[in-house]
This record gives sequence, structure tokens and C-alpha cells, in this order.
Amino acid sequence: MNKRDFLKKTGIGVLGAMAAPSLLKAHTMGPNDRLRTAHIGVGNMGGEDLRDISSHPKVDVVALCDVDAINLSAARKLHPKARVFFDYRVMLDEMKDEIDAVIVSTPDHTHAPASLLAMKMGKNVYCQKPLTHYVAESRAMKKMAAEKNLVTQMGIQVHSFYDYKLATLLIQDGIIGKVHTVHAWSPKSWGYNGSEPEGEDPVPAQLDWNLWLGTSAKRPYKEGYYHPGNWRKLMDYGCGTLGDMGVHIFDTPYNALNLDVPMTVKNECREPNGFGFPENNIVTYEFPGTDYTGKTLKWIWYDGPGMPPTHEDLVLPGAKGVAKTKQKTKNDISLDAGVAEEGQLPEQGAMFVGTKGRLLLPHFMQLPKKIVRGKYVDISKDIAKHNLGEPIRNYASEGPKHYHQFVDACLGKGECTAPFAYAARLTETILLGVIAGRFPNQTLHWDAATAQFAETEANQYLAGDYREF
Repeated sequence: MNKRDFLKKTGIGVLGAMAAPSLLKAHTMGPNDRLRTAHIGVGNMGGEDLRDISSHPKVDVVALCDVDAINLSAARKLHPKARVFFDYRVMLDEMKDEIDAVIVSTPDHTHAPASLLAMKMGKNVYCQKPLTHYVAESRAMKKMAAEKNLVTQMGIQVHSFYDYKLATLLIQDGIIGKVHTVHAWSPKSWGYNGSEPEGEDPVPAQLDWNLWLGTSAKRPYKEGYYHPGNWRKLMDYGCGTLGDMGVHIFDTPYNALNLDVPMTVKNECREPNGFGFPENNIVTYEFPGTDYTGKTLKWIWYDGPGMPPTHEDLVLPGAKGVAKTKQKTKNDISLDAGVAEEGQLPEQGAMFVGTKGRLLLPHFMQLPKKIVRGKYVDISKDIAKHNLGEPIRNYASEGPKHYHQFVDACLGKGECTAPFAYAARLTETILLGVIAGRFPNQTLHWDAATAQFAETEANQYLAGDYREF
């Protein structure tokens, strides 16, 4: 079956519009208006983004874009009035006067090309995490959002969840004094230690492989390596576990401590193979101090099977050594991983270490816990004074909040808490650790003012060559 026949069978048709052009015109947004959204990437996480954005009562989904016709067909059934496209460039060009906001939910390497084009047209943008694939892109997106005064939000939805907001308030209250060290971990493994596959396979009929590759280098299609689910493991398209779960787990400590980008970074991992990320990484950052830290802050990230390793800062009350939960294998770790038993670390989380104790923040939907001299300390009074109400343990109700915050901000009601001004710094930090993986066990020195490493050989990875496609 050729692509045209496949598209007819799925009801998608050829590239471009599936409905008559809307008569709506661009207008200044206000709280009584409706927000017209266009979605780039509507499969997997893109499908979740589409669901939660469109659940806002003042949203009209007017355009859907995906390089996979199966994804488009499923999304179109939910939003039959929306026009559908394979190429986001065509969509933005044809519908520039009919779109108010663009949702970018593609693989990492397409985040910046799609978002920057939308912002250049003056569109508000919600972009999935990590914000970009390259450091230079993060800085460019932050700059453009500011210059055009756009509403922006990065897709770290747990940023708006109860326990993370609480932990931020507690840390900034000084509940454990000045923080000097943060440990953060995930045993998830978005890495690939094997070699690059040889040969090529037929491109599936529903997939436009050239558009999937986008600005990245041309590469033959190989089934099971790229689309739909394994691209995070590969250097050309993803950012490894650090760029996946790391963004979520970094977010609260990074925000709570009001950090900027680091001064140094070192990644203890295998030698680079030029294709996939290491399956295990230990990344150590040193940050300049803030009002909530010592003169400097040490941050250690652990990912991959078996992580985190034994460390005295991670010993919990009642445990001998570092007692961990029974871990799932590889990438089978969901956001709603089970609550750890007493004395066991959660599968994923962060530990703040301060001058007056430690604060454990599980990932996710579990209250932070204060530890002093090897014992848990009751913090109920500390929690009560912030009037956050009872803890919420319902992902279905919590999940849409971050998305609705973006919609409301576009309509002039409130502000986003993870705008690109913040998300770019967080993503830059993440990406510096990813780059350090190309120079195992070597400390790299970062100059935030010049956006350059002292180690000049590392600077080649701050940006990438865009392919014409």
C-alpha cells in the first residue's frame, strides 16, 4: 500500500486542509475570548497534551499536525473540525491568521525549529520538555519569547502539583537551613550502549520519514530504533534519561533554590559511541550560591539501572545502607510508581542536604519528609502555615492544571510558572550534563556570560547544523 492509498484509508487524505478554512481572524486575547490552538505532534505524549489543553472550556482546537497518519487519524476523530497537516511549516503558513497558540509535542530535536517558527509569527507556545535539543536553541527561544512578549510554558506538569509547590515553600522557609548538596535520581534508562544499526527497512506507509527527521541529518529508516518510542535514547533526537525524567526531578530543587546555570559539570559514564546515550550516568554539577544555599551548591544526578548507588546522604531512618524499592526494568517506570516502604528510597526522587537536616522529595505525589540526625521529624505545622489544603493524590485532576494555567495566561488571566525565561535556564543545565557525557570523567567549566566552555572541544555540541528538508 502506498502512502496516498494509506492516507485515503485512514481518512486523512493528502497534506493540508481537511475542512473549509475558518473565517476567524487573529485578535487580541481577553478573558472572555476563546483560544484557538494548533498541535504539532499528537501521538503518545502529544495525545496527552492535546487531551489536557482541549479540556479547558475556552479552547478550540483548530489544527492538528503529525508526521504519522495513524496519530493524525486518532486525533481527528476527537476533533473533527480541526484541519490536519503532516508538515508544521505548511500548517503555520496556511493558518497563521487562525491560530492563537501552538502546542509542540514532538521528539526533542524538533522542539526548537517548530517553536521558533511559531513564535516568529507571534504565537504563544506550550512546548514539551526538555525545551530544546541544543543549548543555543534554549537561549534563542528565551530571547524570542521575551522580545515578542509571548505567553510560554514548558511541559513539566508536575511543576503545578501540590507536593512540589509545598517542597519549594518549605525549602525557602529554611526548614533544613542552607542547602549545600542535592542528590537526584531515576533508575530509568533512556540510553543505548549498542552500535548503530546497519542497513535500512521500508518506511511504514503511514509515516513521512523525511518530516520526522526534520532538521536533523538524513538517516535511513530502521524499524524499532527511532519512531515511535526509542528516539530518546539516541544523540541526534533525544537527551537521554537526563532530558526525560531529569527535567521533572530537577525542577523543584532548581526552582526552590533559585539556581542559575552551573559553573562546572562532570559526567561519569562510558565512552561515547556516537549514536546512543550511556545507559548509566552520574552527573555532578557545581552551582554558584543563592540566598537558599551555601557559597556554592553541589548537585549529583544518577540515572540508569541500579541507581542511585550507596551514599551516606541517602540513608533513611531504619535502613542499613541505602535500601531501595524493588526497581522495574529499563523504561518501565511510570510517573505513578508505588510508594516506598519505610526505610526504602522511592524509585525516583531528590534529597536536599542542608545545615539543619535533610529533606526527601519522592517523585511523585508523596509528601516531602524531613530527616534530622537519622530520624524523621514531624513537619505538619510547617505544612499547615502555608494553607495549601489537604494533599491531592488524583493525577486526573492535577494533570490538567499546568496546561490550563497556560490557556488562562493566553487569555490574560494570571501567569505561567514555567515560562521559557525559566525553562531555558533549567534546560541549559540539563543539556550541559548531556554534553559532559561526550567527555567522560572530565570536569567541564561553563561561562554563562559567553555561553562557552573553557574546554573548546566541547563547544561544538552547543548547537547543530540544520538540514534543509
